Amino acid sequence: MSAGILKAQGLCKSYKNKEVLHNLDLEIEPGKIYGLIGRNGAGKTTLLGILTAQNTKNSGQVTYDGQDVWENQRALNDICFSREMQATLFSGPNNLKIKHYLRSAAIYYPHWDQAYADRLLEEFKLETKKKISQLSKGQMSMVTILIALASRSPVTILDEPAAGLDVVMRERFYQLLLEDFAQTGRTFIVSTHIIEEAASVFERVIILDEGRIIENAPTEELVDQFRYVSGRDDVVDRACSGLQVLMTHQMGRHKTVAVRGDAVRLAAEEDVDVSPMNLQNVFVALCGHGDAQ
Repeated sequence: MSAGILKAQGLCKSYKNKEVLHNLDLEIEPGKIYGLIGRNGAGKTTLLGILTAQNTKNSGQVTYDGQDVWENQRALNDICFSREMQATLFSGPNNLKIKHYLRSAAIYYPHWDQAYADRLLEEFKLETKKKISQLSKGQMSMVTILIALASRSPVTILDEPAAGLDVVMRERFYQLLLEDFAQTGRTFIVSTHIIEEAASVFERVIILDEGRIIENAPTEELVDQFRYVSGRDDVVDRACSGLQVLMTHQMGRHKTVAVRGDAVRLAAEEDVDVSPMNLQNVFVALCGHGDAQ
């Protein structure tokens, strides 16, 4: 499945007097699974909405395959942004049924795969006559995932798709995602707070912090730059001289720091312990904004 490059340049977005995205640049290459992570309020959903022309921007440009995405049906035909449906609307409960959403999706997404949708309906045990207002949190997540996968869109974006799922269904979601990716090679962007479960799925990870992209790199390469270093405080301080220290935790004379840089050699040169960090640890170190005392 061939996809173009989805590209943002100089994106700025404000709500009243608060700037949510600050001169943001991003390039989504075809045929990769991206993870988008950030703290609450970092601007993740705003960014995804602008990338898919579902939200306006104050300035900047978003293009797909070189064409502006705004009011460009040709570009939007290749993009699916599947997000959780609202159980209530302004007028009261959302009484639309699952089947209504699936009919709309089949019309809206030109690559729609009805056979795949039917298969997922059966696997997820979803009743198409059930109203959205009657669905559990987990069932709404399943409908979101079903629409995203069955859309077969070359660029498919999911915003917190696994938030309502139990651990078994979250594992199954990532299996389905990888199976679909292996079959189609389409581009996925998955925004999630459940970082460590998804880390092995992400080929690249984008970290958004206070409206700015601070990292956009291959996941394994990024994580491998970080280590925990622990030992007696004065020895740790000496050992980590010249490295970027991101977080510090101290109890008495024992000190543990999260560092970025060539820390592996320290274990041989100094009396300190050096241990690896996972993606969640790296995210906390980069976005924690302060020492963990």
